[in-house]
Amino acid sequence: MATHVVIAGGGTAGSIIANLLARGLHEEISRGEVVIKVIDKEEKHMYQPALLYVVFDRFRENEMFKDMRDLLNPSVIFIHDEIEEFDFNANAVRTKSGKKVEYDYLVIATGSKPRPDLIEGLEENGDIFYTLERAKKLREKLRKFDGGKVLVSVAAPHKCPVAPLEIIFMLDEYFRQKGIRDKVELGYTYPIGRVHALEPVANWAVPEFEKRGINYETLFNMEKVEPGVIHSMEGFEKEFDLLIAIPPHKGSESLINSGIQDGWVPTDRHLLKAEGHENVYVCGDTTNLPISKAGSTAHFEADVVAENLIAEIKEGHPARDYDGKVMCFIETGFSSATYVWFNYTTPPNPVPPSKMIHWLKLGYNRVYWLTARGIL
Repeated sequence: MATHVVIAGGGTAGSIIANLLARGLHEEISRGEVVIKVIDKEEKHMYQPALLYVVFDRFRENEMFKDMRDLLNPSVIFIHDEIEEFDFNANAVRTKSGKKVEYDYLVIATGSKPRPDLIEGLEENGDIFYTLERAKKLREKLRKFDGGKVLVSVAAPHKCPVAPLEIIFMLDEYFRQKGIRDKVELGYTYPIGRVHALEPVANWAVPEFEKRGINYETLFNMEKVEPGVIHSMEGFEKEFDLLIAIPPHKGSESLINSGIQDGWVPTDRHLLKAEGHENVYVCGDTTNLPISKAGSTAHFEADVVAENLIAEIKEGHPARDYDGKVMCFIETGFSSATYVWFNYTTPPNPVPPSKMIHWLKLGYNRVYWLTARGIL
């Protein structure tokens, strides 16, 4: 009997794992001893970090997508379907079309989704950039914007934790290039007692805010948005002409349907296995681990998951632990950037922004597809 590996989700984590498994288990797949399947409701894979650049007209839509079947190794079976729920007792994934896909090993890489609907009035009175449609809509508003109060307001949890800092710095430079920065009041709110969840990043960001004339307020949790005004749970309110919100995120509906609270799977921080399930790995945004929900997190976790699956199938045991590694670029405008690197034991330490780091980030934007193919 063949060993069936089912990967739920074809995003960054799912694609990397599928392609690494296809190469690492090539002989077993050729002999019919291993079958790898990827299930995703989308036929095209989107490079999500590009959405931030779409807002400022610095990334073309046609460069953001690859066909899933072209991105995955030819030996991987791609199932274009939406997952309804996970039946962990039966070792099966059930889809909305009625399929029951059984597995010996399961990888859950279903990601996270922005949920602006969880904040009253945000859908109607605010903008987000976490979908292509909404990023393009915001781009058009910025093109026509000629002055006023612009507010970036952050909720938690959310993916790409440095994105709020990136967009506020890019907005600052965008308005300077348009020659209207003196007509724009830039503001930023964050839900805890500092401007970023990671204290070293917050300590680095505050002087940057002050140098650029960006107002900031902490302990501001979005509760309700009305035309021109946002209210916090703490009883404060702020006026705006343009609100750019970082909405709260939740895990996939398929996991919530399966009894997983908020869609965050309880996960062993080192082995990346779902708690209570020896044959289920979890990767990327889907975990409940207290680390950044970021593309690099998914990348580094995916390497560990793939190596462990290969070792389990070939030798009967996992091969290595995940050490919490994360590395994120932080754009500080259109011509400079910094980065943070950290893991479970080493805190982040942002380096001074430079043009070189910015160009490294732009370069990675172009070679991302090598990452998704498990090459880089």
